[in-house]
Amino acid sequence: MERFSGKSVYKGITMGSVVLLDKADCQVKRGKTEDTDAEAARVRAAIEQAREQLGSLYDKAVKEVGEANAAIFEVHQMMLEDEDYLESIDNIIRTENVNAEYAVAITGDNFAEMFAGMDDDYMRARAADVKDISNRLVNNLYGHKEIDFSSMEPSIIVADDLTPSETVQMDKEKILAFVTVHGSTNSHTAILARMMNIPALVGVPVDLERIHNGMTAVVDGFSAEVIFEPTEEVCAKTQERIREEKEKNLLLQDMRGKETVTRGGREVKLYANIGCVSDVGYVLENDAAGIGLFRSEFLYLGRLDFPTEEEQFQAYRQVVQTMAGKKVIIRTLDIGADKQADYFNLGKEDNPAMGYRAIRICLKQPDIFKTQLRALLRASVYGNLSIMYPMIISTDEVRKIYGIVEEVRQELEEQGIPYTLPEQGIMIETPAAVMISDELAELVDFFSIGTNDLTQYTLAIDRQNERLDDFYNPHHKAMLKMIQMVVDNAHKCGKWAGICGELGADIDLTEEFVRMGVDELSVSPSMVLRIRKCIREIAF
Repeated sequence: MERFSGKSVYKGITMGSVVLLDKADCQVKRGKTEDTDAEAARVRAAIEQAREQLGSLYDKAVKEVGEANAAIFEVHQMMLEDEDYLESIDNIIRTENVNAEYAVAITGDNFAEMFAGMDDDYMRARAADVKDISNRLVNNLYGHKEIDFSSMEPSIIVADDLTPSETVQMDKEKILAFVTVHGSTNSHTAILARMMNIPALVGVPVDLERIHNGMTAVVDGFSAEVIFEPTEEVCAKTQERIREEKEKNLLLQDMRGKETVTRGGREVKLYANIGCVSDVGYVLENDAAGIGLFRSEFLYLGRLDFPTEEEQFQAYRQVVQTMAGKKVIIRTLDIGADKQADYFNLGKEDNPAMGYRAIRICLKQPDIFKTQLRALLRASVYGNLSIMYPMIISTDEVRKIYGIVEEVRQELEEQGIPYTLPEQGIMIETPAAVMISDELAELVDFFSIGTNDLTQYTLAIDRQNERLDDFYNPHHKAMLKMIQMVVDNAHKCGKWAGICGELGADIDLTEEFVRMGVDELSVSPSMVLRIRKCIREIAF
């Protein structure tokens, strides 16, 4: 039995089998070979294996997201048949007498660079495809195995770290807990764990080479520790604690169907945060009054090209229809910082958290923005949809956004496509927005305070930097004063103000938020009933 401590992301407890997410180091090395025929044969075998993998991925994607979204895997299968690509690999092996891995990697780099330099948008997008295909072949040549999350039993995921794009591709029904060696308690992986209501630990100093698939582990979010290969006594105690936690959660079910009002009659709107369409189930299960934050950028992650207008429209429409008239606030894409998608070609930045991201991308690349806005305006016909713009720092930005929205509205009007112009609000997540919130309130329909980014910009702390977790203090007096200022300025203009950051689920501050006059709290679905219970006990 081995016991390791880390930082707790969500206070739950579970026990199960381990699945090690081993991100193999695919730094390809050049090697000499005398048997070029054997290396060429290895490439053919890797290609055949890739065909089978892509076929399985296509079948799975068709069932889960439909033929349109699954088409990318067909494109990849066709690229495996490209004669120029295959001949280049074979030629490098035979003329330079090198290993198959090196020949595939060099060919992939050459073709990706060639595609990226083309004028045609479609051909430029193929650069990411050929890189993905080449990486798949290299992995196959090295013998690295992919984890099939769809076929695995519910398991505890152990990894060095997890990116948002990796977590968004996982089958959430198959995950019991997350355990990572690195990562911050404020990362999007941590946010996902809280939304899923599963225990998670980050910063666990475990040697991954000593971990293997199938090990039994206990993840205790209360004591912030993980135990590998626990004794029978520990297993028995853990089972008892799991049973006790289930009983506590059952008691919270009494809150379902009840109003979120204080004992003095003050109502607070209690909404939920989600990252994808399938998360709506968590919202309904936990009886939230609506969706206060739909992180639309997750539609852009875990894929190789931009989602089309139709793909986005179908996703937004499904959410608003499922919520049946309850409010659904969709945040426009917040790509950048820790949420990266290669096909955006954002480039490397020294300080991405303060760089080219979110609304800045939308205003600099309006074609991307217009596609999303068209989908949103079309979907608003089917329910109670609101749009929210992130990372606002000026009134000029809001006016530019409205100008683009008007262009989109006119296009839809001219094309005879049904739409409505929904309520539009902004996220307050920069000190600049706080300080001019009186002016911004005159332009928008509502504010939603993103406390995660607001904290990092106010305290000058990168919330992804795990070394600074001890300095990251969302309860800082400056934060609370800023929230009060935003709420007051919103109310002076007759607008409502809510909180959609992680701080909204902090029970230690719930009563203070109510006294501040916060109109709405949007939290992880797993926290809805707890926050409702807390609000109903407030005497105010």
